[in-house]
Amino acid sequence: MSDRTEPTERDGTGAAARGERGSGERVAALRPVYQADLAAGVDRFFEPRRTDCPWCGSDRLTTRLRTTDLLQHKPGRFVLDRCEGCGHIFQNPRLGAAGLEFYYRDFYDGLGEKKLGDTFGGRTGMYRGRAESMLPHDAAPKTWLDVGTGHGHFCEVAKEVLPGTVFDGLDFTDGVELAAREGRVEHGYRGAFPDLASELTARYDVVSMFHYLEHSTDPDRELRAAREAVRPGGHLLVEVPDPESRYARLLGRWWLPWLQPQHLHLVPVANLRERLADLGFTVVAEQHAEPHDPVDLLAAVWLALDHAAPPEDAPWLPERPSAPRRALRAALFLAGVPALIAATLLDRFAVRPLSHRLGVSNAYRIVARRD
Repeated sequence: MSDRTEPTERDGTGAAARGERGSGERVAALRPVYQADLAAGVDRFFEPRRTDCPWCGSDRLTTRLRTTDLLQHKPGRFVLDRCEGCGHIFQNPRLGAAGLEFYYRDFYDGLGEKKLGDTFGGRTGMYRGRAESMLPHDAAPKTWLDVGTGHGHFCEVAKEVLPGTVFDGLDFTDGVELAAREGRVEHGYRGAFPDLASELTARYDVVSMFHYLEHSTDPDRELRAAREAVRPGGHLLVEVPDPESRYARLLGRWWLPWLQPQHLHLVPVANLRERLADLGFTVVAEQHAEPHDPVDLLAAVWLALDHAAPPEDAPWLPERPSAPRRALRAALFLAGVPALIAATLLDRFAVRPLSHRLGVSNAYRIVARRD
């Protein structure tokens, strides 16, 4: 997650969220901070609406999606526009620095840190596949920089695939420092990639960006930073959500990769290929089936149930939900278990083998060589 405001421990927020108290006490401790933030309304979190495409400059924009925060349920409404000239999809109006800080707070860190850490830490097969995608192009890279590394779980698994490779990580959050302490990365760089790129000029055989560009306020600037950090003859490995997936249309706002408000840009594959060529890269591989994560139907059912049910307690709510509302939430999810199981089976066994043929792959991966 780059080019966004770093989560802070303002007013003790981070410290309280990382404390040893129970979840209810932690939420109660954070509630006054969030209520103070929300007292002035959420409109101040947004920049002025753009009238042109940030990718190609066209003024032919249409509204692609209107939605809310379906994961944390923080207040606010979000709009994704589509450029009719190039197909680029972007948040418009876009969150500004204060908005990014507000909506990222307690998502990857604080209250959300353990949940997200457990989720990302348990995806060994996916990480192994990402590392193996480099083998046909460079079977033994000496140095690898993983941008947006989070807690470094990919690098930890990738070492098993490439035992002779030194993995460094870069991220805006303190997760990269944890990754270095745990030995998952050799060196952890904390900050914005474009700001650090001059220190890393031509240092790496491989730079990877896995589900990173969509979080950036300026994807083009990130790609330029990658060109600077990759040595001539080295490779850039990019994986992002595919906004041209048929699931994006079929599932509407319940398609998880829209991930509002965190995802600011969704780049069609043709656009990325063209921009990489402009920057002096040659695309040597494009994959759609391999990076597909078979969770679309499960996530859609879960999001719909979560949206229909009374909310879990959270510090951005004015007060804790009552006991009857908490019981109703539990009952709705219990009733939804058969639908969740059916969605899981369809995702993994019916759709996954045919995802690319059906046009529903939810991500694509590109390997590009710097000329």
